[in-house]
Amino acid sequence: MLLLAIDTSTTAITVGLHDGSGVVAETTTLDARAHAEHLAPGMQAALASVSAAPDDVTDVVVGIGPGPFTGLRVGIVTGRTFAFALGIPVRGLTSLDAVAHQAWLGGRRGDLLVATDARRKEVYTAVYALGDAGARRTAHPVVSRAADLPAELRALPTAGRGAALYGEALPHGIEPLDVSGGALADLAVRRLADATSRDHDGTLQWTEPGRGFDGLEPLYLRRPDVSPAAPTTKSTLG
Repeated sequence: MLLLAIDTSTTAITVGLHDGSGVVAETTTLDARAHAEHLAPGMQAALASVSAAPDDVTDVVVGIGPGPFTGLRVGIVTGRTFAFALGIPVRGLTSLDAVAHQAWLGGRRGDLLVATDARRKEVYTAVYALGDAGARRTAHPVVSRAADLPAELRALPTAGRGAALYGEALPHGIEPLDVSGGALADLAVRRLADATSRDHDGTLQWTEPGRGFDGLEPLYLRRPDVSPAAPTTKSTLG
């Protein structure tokens, strides 16, 4: 196995490689506006660091957000195109899950809020219960102003850049601040290991409901900043 993980849902344009035993490479560039420019070089650098070629990759996993429209779709489209060209599986995971998983890998236990920058003075959030078996998401991700979150959530330890941006509303910020490609890769390999069988059409079956993958549809949670202009009947001729 050589699993390639890609995430562009946050400030971090991040890539991870996992060989089935552990993370063997990770590259990360922090840039909120230039995901397309940094992703391909990051993939090349990660592969080169372990003397691997693109066709050595056996699986691709992409973070599906939530995240801002333009940056998020860069990672998803790139991952899907890469996998299609090689004829290998591509799967999606919620990016906030990777942040919670990294906190869990670092020894964090108990309830955790993950809050990442949604721009427009808002945050993307999800709540997790971190136990010995891993980080379990307890509700679907939402987007809102940090100060509008329920008081009991704002009182939780908070991973992600939301706490750094809105410390008055989210006073208990902890690391990590962004998605790690290595943590995303590690989470994906663990999810694959949880698969116990395949049904008649090859679909993976899981030991525990909700512990599989999340599909490849991006989680935008709101409309894009730019939308097509309304149609007009005004003639543009002569």
